[in-house]
Amino acid sequence: MDRTTSTTIVVIVILLALVGMVLSWRARQRRHASLGVPDAVPANPGATLFSTESFYAATTLANEPLNRVAVRGLGFRGRATITVTTTGVILGIAGTPEAFIPSAALRAVERATFTIDRVVESGGLVVIAWTLHGTTSTDVDSFFRVTDPADLTPLIDAITGLIPAEATPGKAS
Repeated sequence: MDRTTSTTIVVIVILLALVGMVLSWRARQRRHASLGVPDAVPANPGATLFSTESFYAATTLANEPLNRVAVRGLGFRGRATITVTTTGVILGIAGTPEAFIPSAALRAVERATFTIDRVVESGGLVVIAWTLHGTTSTDVDSFFRVTDPADLTPLIDAITGLIPAEATPGKAS
């Protein structure tokens, strides 16, 4: 086999793999279309209680940390700002419109060690468990790696203060 033939075969295999990945992602987006999209930030989100920089790792279906949600604004990793206000949590993920989690949608907040494509030291991730409203209500978990470890406890405390008393008890992922 000459060099041109082997190069052509490698290029074709790489292109087929890329096409397969694109088709798989689009199929996942179609499957998750009924989940809806995160709310836009309201005109008056309330006073800021706490804000921190972080790295957004993923949003997954509740208690399924290896099943990424593919909806607008939550499908890809990136730098993020988490802002806790008196009415909810604002997620400012780079490259996407800001998303808003109203306090009524919050279920839990805690520390985690892993999610899809991210494993850190014990308790190194913050997971916000919340309900995404679309055609149906779906419980999801959003994972963040807070840039400054000193912000972990204040962030968790600020969000915990917003969780409704009737929120579903139990652990997030």
